[in-house]
Amino acid sequence: MLSLQGGPGRISPAQAHRMLQECTAVLLDVRETDEYQAGHAPGALHAPLSRLAAGADVPGSQDGRSLVLICRSGNRSQHAARLLDDRGVESVDVTGGMRDWAGQGLPVQDAHGQAGSVI
Repeated sequence: MLSLQGGPGRISPAQAHRMLQECTAVLLDVRETDEYQAGHAPGALHAPLSRLAAGADVPGSQDGRSLVLICRSGNRSQHAARLLDDRGVESVDVTGGMRDWAGQGLPVQDAHGQAGSVI
């Protein structure tokens, strides 16, 4: 896991992408369903902030991997990281969210595995 002293940390889209490529992280997209279906990072799991805030379980088994949260711009994922931290779940969020992810040329796919867009 990443060192998270003092609460949730933040990482760049490039760092998150590298962690996914190295299989050292689980990427959790906290946007709403229509946003996720339009375009998300390949391999990202979906758990809307609204469901996490209502107490839903964090999907997927971390298996010792870091939990990395992402949204559209970084606001909801930062909120989700604090919420999960309060529940005792360590995580970090991606600064700039999917907008910066896509802006850096990192892959985005839609619900059908085709090229997606960030809405």
